[in-house]
Amino acid sequence: MFDSYWPLWAFIVLMVSTPGPANLLIMTSGAQHGFWRSAPFNMGLISGKLLLNFAMALGLTTIVQQYPEMAKVFAVLSAAYMSWLAFRGWNAHLVHQQRVHTLGFRDGLLVHPLSPKTWVMVVLAFSEFMPVNPTVAERYLLIPLSFALAQLVFHSAWCLAGTALRRALGASKVLNRGLAVLTVAVVLWAVLLA
Repeated sequence: MFDSYWPLWAFIVLMVSTPGPANLLIMTSGAQHGFWRSAPFNMGLISGKLLLNFAMALGLTTIVQQYPEMAKVFAVLSAAYMSWLAFRGWNAHLVHQQRVHTLGFRDGLLVHPLSPKTWVMVVLAFSEFMPVNPTVAERYLLIPLSFALAQLVFHSAWCLAGTALRRALGASKVLNRGLAVLTVAVVLWAVLLA
């Protein structure tokens, strides 16, 4: 039974573990605030993607296919929102700026629904890896929960990598601003490919 799901799970692991806007944002948050203070943002990322997956299972894929111009709107909104999030910690390295806003649950909630990479991976998961005649559990639970588990593991790993960078390099201007610029570059790259 589970043999038919291995391609789906391999796809999800490859998509969720690779660099993208969400992973770079959670890494930046880990570098600026540490693992535990970034946990609400991580839970927002997971919840936002769960909502998107449930919407896809309910038929949002069909609407997007009928109105492809929606993808362009999402791409622009995505670039603006994720760039804004990335640059919010621009001065997090300054000692007198210790009250730099920590990305929270609400911030994370919108990242995946606005991410072109997420839309591509979710549409592919539902169109290419869903069984021909899926059961109710397969349609509404298999893909969303598989993504959620992979996100919990890999977003946490990216956050820990950011925390390790901060421990190794300190709260430096180069680290904060470098991660912000890298995140925006990845966002723009993803938008241009969308």
